Amino acid sequence: MFGLGLQELLVILVIALVIFGPSKLPQIGSGLGKAIRDFKKGVTSDDGEDSGSDAKKDSSKDLPR
Repeated sequence: MFGLGLQELLVILVIALVIFGPSKLPQIGSGLGKAIRDFKKGVTSDDGEDSGSDAKKDSSKDLPR
């Protein structure tokens, strides 16, 4: 994982604990997880839109009813 060992991860965790405090860490972790999830969802949905689904939406707007 990014070339980080167990010792490096523990040092990062201790520094984050000192800076943010134990009450803020769950909120930060939750927010980071949600951001990563939304980013992945956005990347996968962009791939589907490039295949022509926008063209179908746009062409249906021009048709008379």
